[in-house]
Amino acid sequence: MEQFITDVVVPTEDVVETTKTGKEKVRQRKIYPSYVLIKMIITDESWYIVRNTKGVTGFVGPGSKPVPLSDAEVEAMGIDLTVFKVNGPEDLEVGEVVRITTGPFVGQTGTVKHVDTNNDTARICIDAFGGKETPLEMSLKNIERI
Repeated sequence: MEQFITDVVVPTEDVVETTKTGKEKVRQRKIYPSYVLIKMIITDESWYIVRNTKGVTGFVGPGSKPVPLSDAEVEAMGIDLTVFKVNGPEDLEVGEVVRITTGPFVGQTGTVKHVDTNNDTARICIDAFGGKETPLEMSLKNIERI
C-alpha cells in the first residue's frame, strides 16, 4: 500500500507559550484540528483503506470522495510543502532502469516510461506474469536507480 499512500501529515506549527513560572516553552499545535492531509494515488484499494480507517468520519469536498488539492491551495493554507518532499531518485528520466524497494513487487526492476514531478510518481514497466510487460505507477520514494 506504500506505493499508493505516500505521505500522511497532520499540519502543525510551533507556538511559544509562557508557563505559570514565567518560562517560555515551545510546543506544537495542530493548525487544522481533526484534519489529516494524505498524499496518495487513488485506486480502489487505497481509497478503501483510507475510507475504512478507524476514526475517519468524512472528507472535504462534494459527495463522498475528497477533492485533490493543488500545491498552491496547500500553500495558501499555510502548510509548508517540504513536509511532502519525497526522498526518491532526483531527476529521474524516461528510459532509466529502477528497482522497486517496497510493496508486492519489491526487488523487481523496470524501465521508466513517464515521470510526474507534480505528484512525485513514475510510471514504470516491469516484466511480470510470464514475461508480459506490466505498467505500474509508483511513488518516487518506493523506487531506486540501479
